[in-house]
Amino acid sequence: MKIDRYGGIDIGSNGVRLLIMNVYLIDNVPRFDKAILVRAPIRLGSDSFVKNEIQEDTLEMLTEAMKSFHSLMKCYKVKKYRACATSALREASNAKEVVEEVFRNSQVKIELIDGKEEAEIIYTTQISEYIKDEKGYLFIDVGGGSTELTYYYKGKSRASRSFKIGSVRALKNLVEYKEWMEMETFIKDLKLAEDTVAVGTGGNINTLFKKSLKPLGKPLTARYLRDMHKELKLLTVDERIIQYNFNPDRADVIVPALEIYTTIMKTAKVNDIYVPKIGLADGIVRSLYEG
Repeated sequence: MKIDRYGGIDIGSNGVRLLIMNVYLIDNVPRFDKAILVRAPIRLGSDSFVKNEIQEDTLEMLTEAMKSFHSLMKCYKVKKYRACATSALREASNAKEVVEEVFRNSQVKIELIDGKEEAEIIYTTQISEYIKDEKGYLFIDVGGGSTELTYYYKGKSRASRSFKIGSVRALKNLVEYKEWMEMETFIKDLKLAEDTVAVGTGGNINTLFKKSLKPLGKPLTARYLRDMHKELKLLTVDERIIQYNFNPDRADVIVPALEIYTTIMKTAKVNDIYVPKIGLADGIVRSLYEG
């Protein structure tokens, strides 16, 4: 059996991830199996959103992470990879210099992608596995710096938009009121079908789904998210780490992330949210294979 390996690097606002997948054919149908997933807790958003640039120590951490990722991809004999950076690096005033510095020291080429392309990578390469043609689906991807919303109805994309509303940005009180209003207007203007359900992606919703002990394929409810938001909001970051075993860089942003998800679901009048546990790195791998 011939096995190829592809790598997807997601350089987000709250963390940096490398996903290497084994890809092989069974009855001429491609199968994707995770070989390794590595996450480095580098919060680019804390620099970019607050100071408008990536600081020297953060750049050093990012470079070291990319050097490690490059070595891992060589060890796994990755056929092809793509490294995509989202809102935090994209909005940094020194983004070009950071990309050049990282490449010079690690040989990893970083691409700056906008919210529209991010949504397309996540959804269009995997959507057929999670939707049925007759229903409406509101895809919600909450990252550290932005939220991407995409509405599918009867198997087709009807609207998609990115908003500067993210968990790290909200944690730092840097989300402008007009962004919330624009997102609310966007959702209401969609005129969602009555049977619309949500599909959530992002590290925070994946973490909550795992903690819920729900079987894959079963949705979380809006009430569950609201209850978790109320409960976690009352706890300190340390208490969240101890009681829920959250990683330190997850324990602080999970509350603002929940506020974003619950606000969207309330505005959209959607009661269920499915969590397929996919993300940008998964989409990158699949798009590389299909491309």
